Amino acid sequence: MKDKMRKMPTWLSYLINAAFLFLILFGGMQIINSGRLSTYYIRVIILCGINIILALSLNLATGFLGQLPLGHAGFMALGAYSSAIFMRFACNVKMLPPTLMFPVGIVLGGVFAAFIGFLIGIPALRLKGDYLAIITLGFGEIIRVVLLNIDDVLGFKLTYGAASLKNIPKTTNFFNTFLLVGITYYVIHTYIKSRHGRATLAIRDNEIAAESCGINTTYYKTLGFTMSAFFAGIAGALYAGYLGVINPSGFGFMKSIEILVTVVLGGMGSMVGSIISATVLTAVPEMLRAFSQYRMIVYSLLLVVVMIFKPSGLMGNYEFSLTKILNKSGSKKKNKKGGGKNG
Repeated sequence: MKDKMRKMPTWLSYLINAAFLFLILFGGMQIINSGRLSTYYIRVIILCGINIILALSLNLATGFLGQLPLGHAGFMALGAYSSAIFMRFACNVKMLPPTLMFPVGIVLGGVFAAFIGFLIGIPALRLKGDYLAIITLGFGEIIRVVLLNIDDVLGFKLTYGAASLKNIPKTTNFFNTFLLVGITYYVIHTYIKSRHGRATLAIRDNEIAAESCGINTTYYKTLGFTMSAFFAGIAGALYAGYLGVINPSGFGFMKSIEILVTVVLGGMGSMVGSIISATVLTAVPEMLRAFSQYRMIVYSLLLVVVMIFKPSGLMGNYEFSLTKILNKSGSKKKNKKGGGKNG
């Protein structure tokens, strides 16, 4: 009989994954500091990281929870505007040192988006399927319209509406973007592997059966939706610090569709698929900017082709695990040594 594959201790697994992440960050920083990449390509790489966080956040609600929200761009907008307004104010009055301004702005953007996501999720998640998609689409458009017209209601300039919110401190860079990508991946992965994640997956597979087993479906649906909004808000805060100027028109219905296409193309329920599809769908249009007006046509064709030939998405439900690879390689070496001794 073959020896059973020994599982790596949890603490060692986390340590190896953290070391792998910091190796990527260190290597990326070395390449950027060496001057081998132009500013344009660095900005494309940062945009890829922001879109990866957006795709991972929506995958939590769509791929793992089994819901179909179409207003994800609205939560991104809330995170972007709340973080941008705070950073502008903090920069003008010098209330915080630059090293603290960015993390506080990021957390504020995520928390505010999560709070609104919680308020929207309580009534919206009582609906299912197409009805949920329609109501979340409506809420997303409400958020965009409010950001566009709230200055007229308040009587002073806050979001600057159609004139765009400008002079936002450009705090987003390669390191903090991909550090947040790693944190987002870790938190969602850990959540899905926990008992709360198993309850979430049970709701996705069969909500009636899950409820009959004693799972509080309302609680877990609201929790998943709120977490999804939180990470969308973080992506929005990064996006504001990346551009330096934001406009409500950039967070419309088509932006939500772009994020959904990214998740479906990569594979609903596969975080690795979301990372690959977000990278490809961000980098290719930037590299083929001469044909950027045909981007949505390309998205649509890609989606149709994938749905015909691989309905589960490019990666299906596959998840990359560095720990599993190390466990397998260790067990193979052990089996080879054991076989050599027996021979």
